[in-house]
Amino acid sequence: MDSKLYIHRAENEIKLAEIIFEISEKPNLQKETFKVNNPETYFSAVISHSYYSIFYGAKAYLAKKGIAVSAPEEHKKSFDEFKKFVESGELDVELLKIYQEALIRAEYLLGIFKEEKKKRGEFTYRTMPQANKEPAKESIVHAKTFFKNMIALCQN
Repeated sequence: MDSKLYIHRAENEIKLAEIIFEISEKPNLQKETFKVNNPETYFSAVISHSYYSIFYGAKAYLAKKGIAVSAPEEHKKSFDEFKKFVESGELDVELLKIYQEALIRAEYLLGIFKEEKKKRGEFTYRTMPQANKEPAKESIVHAKTFFKNMIALCQN
């Protein structure tokens, strides 16, 4: 897949994260439009889709650099390859921090890790979906920041 397609996928994931966030904030919308009898929040899905936006943004950059990453362990390999560009000074370390934080959140919420290291206390004892509202908001902001940077880097 070329970088333009990855950028498109990254953008779709941000849009979906924002839509899910809005649906979570509006119980009446859930009832009237989607016929949900007991409205809930879906902030964990917002975090997951924000992560996928970052993942596809990173894949776009890697594709632009001629680096193809595939399964198995596609997410780990993509992160490791992206990290090399930060370590070489070609990319800003803040982009890696955003990517790493999104990866940790998504892995925890998707159940990939049994123990979440850096953010464990932030999510472990919060059982209500509503508790993920602030991290979900932050994830969207991070995904948008990462996306803007990847678009700029991929257009050059």
